[in-house]
Amino acid sequence: MPDLLLELRSEEIPARMQRKAAGDLKKMVTDALVDAGLTYEGAREYWTPRRLTLDIRGLTARSADIKEEKKGPSVSAPQGAIDGFLRGAGLTSIDQATIKTDPKKGDFYVAIMEKPGRAAEEIIADVMPGIIRAFPWPKSMRSGFASMPKGSSFGGIEGKGSESLRWVRPLQSIVCTFGPEHDEVQVIPFEIDGIVAGNVTYGHRFHAPDAITVKRFDDYVSSLERAKVILDAERRKDMILHDARDIAFANGLELVEDEGLLEEVSGLVEWPQVLLGTFEEDYLSIPAEIIRLTIKTNQKCFVVRPQGETDKLSNHFILISNIEATDGGREIMHGNGKVVRARLSDALHFWKRDQGDLPDLDTLKASATKFDLDLKKPLDQRMAKLDALNVTFHAKLGTQGERVARIRELAKVLAPVVGAEAALVDRAVVLAKADLRTEAVGEFPELQGAMGRKYALLQGENASVAAAIEDHWKPNGPSDRLPEDKVGLTVALADKLDTLVGFWAIDEKPTGSKDPYALRRAALGVVRMILEREVDIDVLSIVYEHAKACEYSSPLDNAFDLSTFFADRLKVQLKDLGIRADYVDAVFDMGMRRDPLMPGIQNTKRLLSIARRAEALTAFIASEDGLNLLAGTKRATQLLAAEEKKGTVVADGVSQALLKLDAEKSLFAAIQSASKSAAEAVAAEDFRSAMQALSTLRGPVDTFFEDVLVNDEDAAIRANRLALLKAIREATATVADFSKITG
Repeated sequence: MPDLLLELRSEEIPARMQRKAAGDLKKMVTDALVDAGLTYEGAREYWTPRRLTLDIRGLTARSADIKEEKKGPSVSAPQGAIDGFLRGAGLTSIDQATIKTDPKKGDFYVAIMEKPGRAAEEIIADVMPGIIRAFPWPKSMRSGFASMPKGSSFGGIEGKGSESLRWVRPLQSIVCTFGPEHDEVQVIPFEIDGIVAGNVTYGHRFHAPDAITVKRFDDYVSSLERAKVILDAERRKDMILHDARDIAFANGLELVEDEGLLEEVSGLVEWPQVLLGTFEEDYLSIPAEIIRLTIKTNQKCFVVRPQGETDKLSNHFILISNIEATDGGREIMHGNGKVVRARLSDALHFWKRDQGDLPDLDTLKASATKFDLDLKKPLDQRMAKLDALNVTFHAKLGTQGERVARIRELAKVLAPVVGAEAALVDRAVVLAKADLRTEAVGEFPELQGAMGRKYALLQGENASVAAAIEDHWKPNGPSDRLPEDKVGLTVALADKLDTLVGFWAIDEKPTGSKDPYALRRAALGVVRMILEREVDIDVLSIVYEHAKACEYSSPLDNAFDLSTFFADRLKVQLKDLGIRADYVDAVFDMGMRRDPLMPGIQNTKRLLSIARRAEALTAFIASEDGLNLLAGTKRATQLLAAEEKKGTVVADGVSQALLKLDAEKSLFAAIQSASKSAAEAVAAEDFRSAMQALSTLRGPVDTFFEDVLVNDEDAAIRANRLALLKAIREATATVADFSKITG
């Protein structure tokens, strides 16, 4: 079966777009071919800075012939209906139709429509221009004469204006060859904006600029490699990584690996050459984070550290060149070193400026008083400046200073619940956003928090306060670490809860896949802190009181809606922890309670309780007693539900006088004992003991179903025995709704 080779070569494609673009090309082409009736054995996409390539193997040479019937009107239908049928079926006369008979509807016309298959070459040539024109680049541009305004001309060539091709960078050539593995291949010469697909490509821009004629994929790859182009991006990444490790090791150093940077630089070069640059040791006085970001952001280079060190960097860096220089790369290393030194000089300036006094301290006294700040300290000055400038947090939620004031009040409520020292929490809150006004964070926003910690330690802040300044952003995702201690935990909870309450108040909730303020991540962070650090905070009451204190509208409604949002995140988190979805559902409502102060509103204080219940239930059902009790409880519940549906009378309570058999007497005694013990254990948050108490029901339940006929002829005894089944359901419901457990 033939193979298809497609290459779209252009000017340099931004590295961040390459991987997705190659995947989009694969999907668009294969979908179009399949829709046209072709099949294929396999397809793989490739990309370099200057090309997107697709290798499709085992493509059918022709689409299948299609024969289908089109049902028409009754033979007695009016002429207008018959004429419409003929037009739709492409027939010129009703004689070309067939008559079929339906036992109920009688005779009707049928058109036999035959659609011959098409050659794969024809299909490819037909679909490719549309795919290229509709390609979903995040940003694209027009180029060449076709990009000129419609109606204008240059040298006799008229511009096409809005009809011209838009591509991420000017498209220069297209390769499209098709043929069997061992036979001669053919070119499929479709055309788009004057570019005709052929079998000619070009290698490395500097090392091998001449044209290369290619046939099939294997020949194409080897020809490119001879022309100093490594087509496979994963291979380029692997080459860069291993060469960087080797050159670092050879110089007594260790590469500081960075997957994001590795992905980016592999998209900047077609022939990667790894070199070692250097800068003056004086710059090592700058924090390692700033050095790393300066070199990464501005020069796309890796930093290195002495072997065995974790917090200390070397005054060397690793750069990736696209040129195999004749001088061994000395000139390239020298040029990059000059730029790195200039950038580090700026970074050193930021670092020193941030430790100095601001020039307008007299204008900051009111803000300093408001937040109990010491204007002799640089970080305090930056917080006062942040407030004095009225820097906006959100147009509807006020300034950063106002937000810090809100977080401060909320943290006062949370500190005793979490068990954090109130004075340290308060100090951490008022300094948490201060580094937003530092020059280092202004240059590198991703250092927010980390720089605050460094500056806090430099001015003598308590270590917990400094850590909390960095950690109040955490966790930033499901795999990110939690704050280090209770001070950081309190500030992080206050920060995220204030964010959520505020955005709920202005009705900026996540919708579908849209979550511009990362509110799902914030809520999941709160859930993780509650579960992993076992902080049993009353979420609903806290967000309600905070919304009320902030004078947001409808605080009760928003609090309830937000608590439901938290509940959904909790379910996601528990499932991610490996707890079965039906187990989560079985305990979820058990962990909710009505708050007497808020009629009709469910209180999600029990987020931690729900997690503990789910864990206990998972362990319990894994045991033999738990599994058997589950079966017995389900049997009781199903039998009771069936009788209730039929309208059978169920006694309001169990009458001991009507208990005739030993099995039902033993069951009733066991239910009374287990219910009492389980309720006491639940009240003490000891859910494993509650499950253990329920396990004592296993034997009596089994014996009851073996020895007792529930549907006794005596209506009173039957109603009493059904009440026993109801008692089983109520006893187990103290810890879980067993009816929601599947299997």
